[in-house]
Amino acid sequence: MDAKLNARDILKALPHRYPFLLVDRVISLEVGPDPKSRVGSKIVALKNVTFNEPFFPGHFPDLPIMPGVLQVEAMAQASCLAYIRPGDPEFDFFIGSIQDAKFRRPVVPGDTLMLYAEILKDR
Repeated sequence: MDAKLNARDILKALPHRYPFLLVDRVISLEVGPDPKSRVGSKIVALKNVTFNEPFFPGHFPDLPIMPGVLQVEAMAQASCLAYIRPGDPEFDFFIGSIQDAKFRRPVVPGDTLMLYAEILKDR
């Protein structure tokens, strides 16, 4: 199944709200091959970065750059959307590791982050 999620769907699925909701849209969501497992689920999501982001005045006043930790948080939120299913009971989970994160260039107002994630393990 390949699905798309709009802002309303994302708000239903994630507990995050302004200013910490960092996924604007899901353009592709594939459920893994085994319906009993989350492994193999994939997502492509977008975060549109604008001058109005609340972190820009302090990071940095004359050179606005999206903090790397918020880029990682956006990826974590997209990963959560890849993991959860409609009808799941509420539960807490966390990402156990991030390997080889690289920031190749600054993310500035006007950029769109394309967030790709795949569930590789489920414990």
